[in-house]
Amino acid sequence: MNDPDDPFVWVEYAEQDFVAARSLLRRKKPLVSIACFHAQQCAEKYLKSLLIARKRDFPKTHDLQKLSDLCSSEGILIPIDADLLDSLSYFAAQTRYPGDILTMEDAQESFKIARIVRRFARKFLGLR
Repeated sequence: MNDPDDPFVWVEYAEQDFVAARSLLRRKKPLVSIACFHAQQCAEKYLKSLLIARKRDFPKTHDLQKLSDLCSSEGILIPIDADLLDSLSYFAAQTRYPGDILTMEDAQESFKIARIVRRFARKFLGLR
């Protein structure tokens, strides 16, 4: 069983989302909605891994800005604009149901934001 109190377990799951998003975007016919979802999940799990590393509890939320604010309260300052985190948070639920039509540009931007969070979190946690 995986230990949910181990930040590196969260990193493993975040990496699965990262690889999934990247793979979905590289397909001959990209799957943009689900790529956006996995990009959001990647960022969310990385932010939660940072909080776990500081032994900080967090609410069950997909709100990346809320998680970033909790990180800030622990002295972990994520170098990303709040509006970008808010835009990525949108994809936690909206991408799983019909309604919005997302573009390749949406997916590429989502992946870019996730990459920023990923790069910072991995460096903070001492990972390459």
